[in-house]
Amino acid sequence: MKKTDILISEVGPRDGLQSLSAIMPTEAKKLWINALAKSGIQEIEVGSFVPAKVLPQLADTAEIVAHARSIPGVQVAVLVPNYRGAENAIAAGAHKISIPLSVSETHSLRNVKRSHEQMISEITRIAELVKTIPKADRPHFEVGLSTAFGCSLQGAVSEDLVVRLAEASIAAGCDEVGLSDTTGSGNPAQLKRLLRKVWEAVGRDKLTGVHLHNTRGQGLANVLAAIDMGVETIDSSMGGIGGCPAAPGASGNIVTEDLVFLLESMGLSTGINFEALCDARRVFSELMPDVELYGFTPLAGLPKGFEIK
Repeated sequence: MKKTDILISEVGPRDGLQSLSAIMPTEAKKLWINALAKSGIQEIEVGSFVPAKVLPQLADTAEIVAHARSIPGVQVAVLVPNYRGAENAIAAGAHKISIPLSVSETHSLRNVKRSHEQMISEITRIAELVKTIPKADRPHFEVGLSTAFGCSLQGAVSEDLVVRLAEASIAAGCDEVGLSDTTGSGNPAQLKRLLRKVWEAVGRDKLTGVHLHNTRGQGLANVLAAIDMGVETIDSSMGGIGGCPAAPGASGNIVTEDLVFLLESMGLSTGINFEALCDARRVFSELMPDVELYGFTPLAGLPKGFEIK
């Protein structure tokens, strides 16, 4: 596995597909994930263990996890909304499970139908379940602090509440927390403040990644702020597809292709081959021709003479 300075976690097969009305066939997902892995992407969020009636686009997640686990060098991540989802994720063999804890309680009630208190209880139960698994087989358990930068339902979100929920999540037993700009409301100064506050409260090792959206064009600016602060993992989605169905106007994940170029042009290794990444983009477009993909670098190409080592 190629050494990287920044780990790019590809969330298209989960965050991207959940926002589409069309359902990508299971075999097509496998082909796309194969192509993503071939490009050198080392972590892929392949789905979510939610009821099929809620997100029929992700009803085949267990089968997709099994397939992705067969690909050497790929860390298989999934999203779970609750304890039942975590049980299913563990049974399927996911390497990493994430649960969203919305800082906006309004969003939490709409997204997972649980209050903050109920979500902390759910996180505690999942952490206890994870700890019953032998360490060698134990999945990494992360709590994603959703709407940490603002909510399209509730409006402004208290930074102090972000910190309190981070502390409560760590106390409940999760391995780490992540900051999620679910609605693309954040800015670089805000991101740096939140990182400092959460790190001071729970420690740097308990927050190593961020999930940023480009809804208002701030995605890559926020990435620069994050890596300047020492963040090691950035979530992104091929072609920028994705969004949160429970948050009106939440769209536009960071484009993986543009993110790779940004980081590599700064001399930061991602371990990703850009040509193979564009091949994966073509695979997706052939499989889902009606889905609009975004990104500047795939259209413009790499600058003359530029090589990703």
